[in-house]
Amino acid sequence: MNELIKMVNEKVSEKMIELTAYAHTTPGEIVAVSLILAIVLFVNWFIKGPFRRWTKIAIFKRRRSILYRLLFHRIAKLVKPLRLLISLLLIKKALSIFFIDDSVDLIFFSAYWMLFLWWIYEVIKFLLYAALSSKIKRQKNARMELFNLFLNITRVLIAFLLIIMILSHLGIDLTALITSLGIGGAIVGLSAKDTLVNFFDSIRLVSEDAFRQGEWIETRDVEGFVTEIGLTSTKIRTFDNAMVTIPNTKLVNDYLKNWSRRMVGRRIKFHLRLKFSDDTKEIERVLYEIYDMLHSHPDIVNDNKLRYLRHMKRTYETGLFNLDDKYGVRRTLLVYLDNIGEYSLDILIYAFSISVNWEEWLKTKEDVIMRIIRIIEESSLELAIPLQEVKLTENESEKEVANDTVVS
Repeated sequence: MNELIKMVNEKVSEKMIELTAYAHTTPGEIVAVSLILAIVLFVNWFIKGPFRRWTKIAIFKRRRSILYRLLFHRIAKLVKPLRLLISLLLIKKALSIFFIDDSVDLIFFSAYWMLFLWWIYEVIKFLLYAALSSKIKRQKNARMELFNLFLNITRVLIAFLLIIMILSHLGIDLTALITSLGIGGAIVGLSAKDTLVNFFDSIRLVSEDAFRQGEWIETRDVEGFVTEIGLTSTKIRTFDNAMVTIPNTKLVNDYLKNWSRRMVGRRIKFHLRLKFSDDTKEIERVLYEIYDMLHSHPDIVNDNKLRYLRHMKRTYETGLFNLDDKYGVRRTLLVYLDNIGEYSLDILIYAFSISVNWEEWLKTKEDVIMRIIRIIEESSLELAIPLQEVKLTENESEKEVANDTVVS
């Protein structure tokens, strides 16, 4: 670069040198800086244009591999930190022609490491996404919250490493600094106690596998779908579409229901109320028909429809846990005359739909109720409907109102 500056200065006239001297520079330095800035513009154009286009074409030809498909969508994010790093190196080279001091050097040093660590983070992020996508493709149960937790920790470590590099560049003795910060660190640790507790509780939540991203949970105060498990808090999207952020300590130290941890079976439970009748044979027949209808219903659970679980049950029957409780399988089917009420005979209907999806469960429940109504219509029994009869009696001094409950 110095030779280029010298050559330009030798080629130009004395008058041009005198004109540029007022700006404390030379024509050669101006040409050199202009050339470097032109190279910066060319590098940015080339990387953002032809290079990206050619790279995407080459990757697209190998799109059958999940790694290349992910790289196709993330190539821009992987290249951007390197592009900015190259541009920054060239800009520093241009500025060093005119001046450079310690403060400017510190700024560029910090920027260099920030861009380099940013690129490292994008590479780690790409590798994690590739591993996650590969696991999902193999139809394995991928815990996305583990990947997010690792990314959050990586961001913190990168920021901590950047601070160490800057302090080391300033010539600060890190050993002495750490020693001197012993008491101060204890004070900061006490003031940030809640943050540290939430951080360790987030690790505890992930390790205990209490819930995962996308699952439907219910706590004492909130209910919804888990959107993110962060370093100190968990975000839940409620059913009215609000975002609620809960400290992880609160989730660890309080009960929660995980409605998504059900493999088979969502409960259908209600009482069927019939008018009083002494026709026990007809009552028994209706009970049998309702049970038979539920047992043969395509969307109601029974043992015959869960044959694929029998091998698993034999495998784990000598284990330390019950298969149904471990994986959330419910197959109970009950139809019994449960109670003689004040105005009706109460039949308990207790069953489980095969699907745990809410809308599919509603459809199954509706169909079950409609079939039961048809069974009652075809029998001599009737549904008990409570009516209120109001009797008015008039005395000489006042009107009295008596209410009795009867069954029509």
